[in-house]
Amino acid sequence: MPARAYAGKECVCQLRRGICDQSCVQGMLETPFYIACLKLSGRRCAVIGGGEVALEKVEGLLACDGQVTLIAPQAEPALAEYAREGSIAWERRCYAGARDLEGAFLAIAATGDTGVNVAVYEDAEARAMLVNVVDVPPLCNFILPAIVRSGPLAIAISTAGASPALAKRMKREIEGQFGDSYARLAVLLNEARGWAKATLPTYKERKEFFDGIVGGHPDPIALLERSGEQAVRELIARAQSARAVAV
Repeated sequence: MPARAYAGKECVCQLRRGICDQSCVQGMLETPFYIACLKLSGRRCAVIGGGEVALEKVEGLLACDGQVTLIAPQAEPALAEYAREGSIAWERRCYAGARDLEGAFLAIAATGDTGVNVAVYEDAEARAMLVNVVDVPPLCNFILPAIVRSGPLAIAISTAGASPALAKRMKREIEGQFGDSYARLAVLLNEARGWAKATLPTYKERKEFFDGIVGGHPDPIALLERSGEQAVRELIARAQSARAVAV
């Protein structure tokens, strides 16, 4: 339930105003979020809820190799299939309190029960965990941006919770602008990272090397689309030779 829907009702956020006066969302857009990419491989992630929103969150965690534990008495057929094939662990019951978060790196609450969502938030906060109550920004200490993914390339779009619809529109537009060619170039540039680390002793020199390729002439994206990966490898090799002579 969006935060705005609580106006005039019992306060459920961390401010505990009694009757909701929306003070928790005032200034929300001025909140300076620290943008980071989390490494979830091998980390337990708890998702509470078994509906369509929970499915979306589970699939996002699985895409990042998170070890997902789903806690819900019922679940969408796709979630049940993930459990059957062993991709997630499904505990078919209601949320039972802080012990369900034991060993978890982060928690996402996606239930239709406000009391459960608040309990998950409070239990996670008490453990200094990352927690997100879906669509209730005041009950989150991290938010989930819209993500554009292509190979190793990931672009995050956030409106600080103001408008998920706008973030989704921007995602569609960015997908059209930064497609497969950018992901392929990222892979090719990564092939040169070992050489750069071994050959160029300072961060400044390595930065100048890669900036010269990415922003130089010919444009590596245009070259890749016109002539293929080998042409870009040759461009990188020429840049390496020039740098090696300079060093």
